[in-house]
Amino acid sequence: MTSRPHSSLSVAVAAVGVLALAACGSGASTSGGSTGGSGGITLYNAQHESLTQEWVDAFTKQTGIKVTVRNGSDTELSNQLMQEGAASPADVFLTENSPAMTQVENAGLFADVDKATLDQVPAEYRPSTGKWVGIAARSTVLVYDKRKVQANQLPASMLDLAKPEWKGRWAASPSGADFQAIVSALLELKGESVTNQWLTAMKTNAKVYKGNSTAMKAVNSGEVDTALIYHYYYYGDQAKTGENSANLGTHYFKNQDPGAFVSVSGGGVLKSSKNAAAAQSLLKFITGKAGQEVLQKGTSFEYAVGSGVASNPALVPLKDLQAPTVDPAKLNSATVTDLMTQAGLL
Repeated sequence: MTSRPHSSLSVAVAAVGVLALAACGSGASTSGGSTGGSGGITLYNAQHESLTQEWVDAFTKQTGIKVTVRNGSDTELSNQLMQEGAASPADVFLTENSPAMTQVENAGLFADVDKATLDQVPAEYRPSTGKWVGIAARSTVLVYDKRKVQANQLPASMLDLAKPEWKGRWAASPSGADFQAIVSALLELKGESVTNQWLTAMKTNAKVYKGNSTAMKAVNSGEVDTALIYHYYYYGDQAKTGENSANLGTHYFKNQDPGAFVSVSGGGVLKSSKNAAAAQSLLKFITGKAGQEVLQKGTSFEYAVGSGVASNPALVPLKDLQAPTVDPAKLNSATVTDLMTQAGLL
């Protein structure tokens, strides 16, 4: 989970009346249009609230279909879906990272995504199973204090952060779904032994913060030399005041390194959906030209992955990141949390 805020137990009242939601947890909001259960759909959203609201508003304007949004974190909502099973009121699930999608998929809760929607997204940004689809992406990056670290002193690989010379010199937020997705990719690429060794060294070497934003701010203030985060924290701050990133440089590991991992944000339709056609149409819209242009032109600074739409021009192009090939369907959150717990990081 990122450091972005989520609303808590708030229910928005639509013009048509108060919507009663069966699921407990995070807040809900509603777009205009036809009502849930009679043409509308319920979306469990773990993506950035502002980004998803842009998608939902545009979708409802185009289709007239109302979308009730329940916000929460990747882990919170995936666990909720697991508990609800076939009785879930959710029609669609959106996440920031792939492991939560894989958890729900492995529980057999997703319907197949329509082929027309899958075809809008290149194979590298969706799971091989076709049970869900990529809607956006974010890149791993090492931000560093330019006042203290020269570019030629930066580690060539994320694995180098385990070396003694990096003790106390890098930061991370291990409790968040973002970092755990990075570790999931490391596990898939290098295996359990290498991952366990790296996490054990991380316990000694890394400074732990709560949230990527906090870790980034610590580097900017001179508290720690570097931080392993996702790229959009830096670009989002730069687009505002730059006060939390003014002293930072960005280091992309490239060369198919585990640290060049690009995490796929996912969207899937629940088997239990009472309005599967509308649910499928939301995914098709998000991965289509109009939905991806929200990423291109907006301020989320996440990468566009569908319909040939270019990403925000401020970003390093996806093709230049030289990311490793990772099947999102194989990212394993359960094993990762076990390994991180054993290493004393959770």
